Amino acid sequence: MIRQWQLARRSLAYGERTLVMGVLNVTPDSFSDGGQFFSPERAVAHAEQMINEGADLIDIGGESTRPGSEFVTEEEELRRVIPVIERLAGISSVPISIDTTKSSVARAALEAGAEIVNDISGLRFDPQIADEVANAKAGLILMHSRGTPKTMQQLPPADNLLKEVIDGLRESVSLTQQRGVASQSIAIDPGIGFGKTAEQNLELIANLDQIARALENFPILIGTSRKSFIGKLLDSAPADQRLHGTIASTVVAAMNGAHIVRVHDVKAAVDAVRIVDAIARARRES
Repeated sequence: MIRQWQLARRSLAYGERTLVMGVLNVTPDSFSDGGQFFSPERAVAHAEQMINEGADLIDIGGESTRPGSEFVTEEEELRRVIPVIERLAGISSVPISIDTTKSSVARAALEAGAEIVNDISGLRFDPQIADEVANAKAGLILMHSRGTPKTMQQLPPADNLLKEVIDGLRESVSLTQQRGVASQSIAIDPGIGFGKTAEQNLELIANLDQIARALENFPILIGTSRKSFIGKLLDSAPADQRLHGTIASTVVAAMNGAHIVRVHDVKAAVDAVRIVDAIARARRES
């Protein structure tokens, strides 16, 4: 069924095919590509490459959320992301997402041309993000996470992870709606890797259909790309050798209900989800 996700200046259809979000880390220390696209010129060039490879959205982040990372200042985050957003918005019509937990950064990014805010804290760190999204009538991605990037891998495992994720996302959605964000502007993300064990990440992907049913009115985004649980399953493979594992997890997630997949390797993901979508169509028509 085709539905619409409302963004700042358009609506984005989802449900008929899996959308691909390309990751653009404008940071010196992200776990898989830190420093590669730290200059605005290289960042914009990489975004253009991902768009040419078929990315439906570009997610720009100026603060690493790898395990153990520290928050950066508002000024530093703005310095990293705003020039990239302004340049990319000026040359491309592909929707831009800002990956931030700061309302001030969200506001500046939306003013610079972003249409979506991707909040890994699900409003836990700064609820005023919802106010900025409501004012701009932008899209908002609410992710489930535990703790902070610095502490999340030190937390004891959740006793019933699936229930915690569903309940946490419902709470984030409710708070978002109370602050004036329209339901059709909200997307959700179960938060692979953010305070979950490797086994729990597999549990979330395997049971993504349950999350989809529990929160059926919202598009589901999932990001497994190059994450450590894949490396663990592949005999401690480093981040740059996790492509095949990433594609396998992306395919299963799409088959289990993900509407949007967030990836570093866009071309491979685009090809993979085209096959998933073709199989899904054949199943519906048979």
